[in-house]
This record gives sequence, structure tokens and C-alpha cells, in this order.
Amino acid sequence: MEKLPEIIHGYLVTYGLRIVVAVVIFVVGKWIAKLISKLIGKGMTRAKVDKTLVNFVQHLCYIALLAFVVIAALDKLGIQTNSFIAIIGAAGLAIGFALQGSLSNFAAGVLMLIFKPFKVGDFVEVSGVSGTVEEVQIFNTILASPDNKQVIIPNSKVTGSNIFNYSVNGTRRVDLVIGVSYEDDLKKVQKVIEQVVASDDRVLQDPAVKIAVSELGDSSVNFVVRPWVNTDDYWDVYFDLTKNLKLSLDENGISIPYPQRDIHMIPNDA
Repeated sequence: MEKLPEIIHGYLVTYGLRIVVAVVIFVVGKWIAKLISKLIGKGMTRAKVDKTLVNFVQHLCYIALLAFVVIAALDKLGIQTNSFIAIIGAAGLAIGFALQGSLSNFAAGVLMLIFKPFKVGDFVEVSGVSGTVEEVQIFNTILASPDNKQVIIPNSKVTGSNIFNYSVNGTRRVDLVIGVSYEDDLKKVQKVIEQVVASDDRVLQDPAVKIAVSELGDSSVNFVVRPWVNTDDYWDVYFDLTKNLKLSLDENGISIPYPQRDIHMIPNDA
């Protein structure tokens, strides 16, 4: 018991300075890590990088720098950090194998936030699903289908498939096929179709409307009707033109045929 003060004094002399230095390294290092991560975030914000990606990268940088600071502080205390680093590396490798799918979605999400194949509000078709983009997250993309269903698609499937963005160009072409009878006057049919299309103010003048005979089918002569409209007007124009074309063709005595088949009965003389 008499030697206890001497032992404590010896430990304080030996480890006291190390503890103080380690604490200083941790406090100062933590402050520097936070400062650097904020500077990175501000730089990405000035570069107009997506806010979701900015927050994620900023947080990731802070965690990585803080881990480096903790290892440096532990090393100053005399703790062997080699085994500690090896354990972290092994754990990271195991986690990486366990989360292969998630990491793939994460990488795809980062690429999407950088290159921006579409933005929130665009109407797209990805991975066989059509809908309006509601949110682009790090791991998933969320669409609202035309019948108001929420569709969540993993980002790896989005980038791994063809992406059709119907909103990016601002205009779309309406494609209609109108079949008429072989007995009808094709010049009259063309004139009626032109009048119906021209009467819709939502149809754009440039590019010009394309109306032409496309096929001599089994039961009908088929016209293609291809007007251009603003993207927001697409479905309204599509439905209205389909209805108005049918009504105008009926008013002008032009028939829209449907498939028919003649059956000839051959009598059996036997």
C-alpha cells in the first residue's frame, strides 16, 4: 500500500501525456473531419449535384475521416491497431459479400444522380414499367403508374434496362391507325382525316402532321395518322382524335370495316 502512490505516479508519467495527446488528436481530428466533409458538400452543391447525393457523400466522407482519426488516437495510446484494421477490413469484406445486391443498387443510384437520365416529374418507361417519377433514392426509384399505383424499382434494374423518357423532349407524336373499306374513296378519306386533325388546336404545326396509306390489309385500307403534340396533351389528344375521327367518318358515309370471313359450303354428292 505504501508503494501505491508511486505506482500511480509512474502510470501517470508514462501514460498521462499519451492520453492527453490522444484526446487532442480525437477532438481536433473530429473537428477537421467535419470541416472537410462540409467543404466537400458545399463544393458539390455549387456544382449543382443532386442534394440526395451531396448529403450521402458528405456523411460518408465524415465517417471515413472519423475512423482514421480514431485509429490514430488509439495508436498514440500504444494500442496495436494493425489487428484492429485487419478486423475492420475482414468485416467490410463480409458485409460487402452479404450486401452485393444493395451495393449494386447503390452504385446504380449514384450514377443516376450524376448523369440524370430523368428527373422527378418525368413520364418514363423502365424495366417494363411506365409511370411518373416521384423520387430517385440511393437504392430505389419510385414511380407513380397511370392508375396511381406506387412502383418501387431497384436502381440496378433501372440502369440495367432500356430507359424511355417521354418527357425530356417536350413533344410527342400521336400514332393512330385508321382502317377504311376498299370501296371507299381514299382521297375523300384523306380529306376528312386532315380536317379532323386540323380542327384540334393542340396539334402542333411543326413538325408537320403525317397522314398516309400505310397498308393494304386483309379487310381494310389502313391510314397512319401522326400528329405532334406537347407532352402534357398527349393522352387527351389521343383519345379525342380517336373519337372525332370515328364520328366524322360515320358522318361522311365512310365505313370502318372489321374482319369478315366467307364460308362456302360444298355439297356432298355421295
